[in-house]
Amino acid sequence: MTCGKEFGTGSCVCNVLKNIARAQSDIVDSNKCLTSCDRSISDLLGETEVRNHLNTVPVMLYCSSTCQPFKGYGAHPHSIGNIESSFYFRVKNVDDNCCAVIELLRDPNDSIANPHDPCEQYTKELRTTGICMTVDLKAFSHVTCLPAIAAF
Repeated sequence: MTCGKEFGTGSCVCNVLKNIARAQSDIVDSNKCLTSCDRSISDLLGETEVRNHLNTVPVMLYCSSTCQPFKGYGAHPHSIGNIESSFYFRVKNVDDNCCAVIELLRDPNDSIANPHDPCEQYTKELRTTGICMTVDLKAFSHVTCLPAIAAF
């Protein structure tokens, strides 16, 4: 997968997230890197290992204006008073205008509701939260993919 080529959106981040969204909904050879977006997508599709029920490529996004990791915020409808945040997301879908719906991923064992740094946030058991947001992928300069996981 080369940046900006397959989907022709003109946005590298948008193209990568479109590819992840497509791979996640469909449940490459990437031998050079142990961790990369290509490797995570291949693992998700079962191209590098025996099928292991992986369903998510966790991603981190970096804001174009600051080059800092993007942190999303939200709350469950039944617990609107408890705002949570995360630096890690699951791509739900990406439209042709590079608008994406992403879902916060959190480790249920993480007691820090508002981590200040991605390294401060627990990632061992990342799970879906049901907290989604819509973002313009053209506002991001780059994306980091974590290894594919089973995030239920």
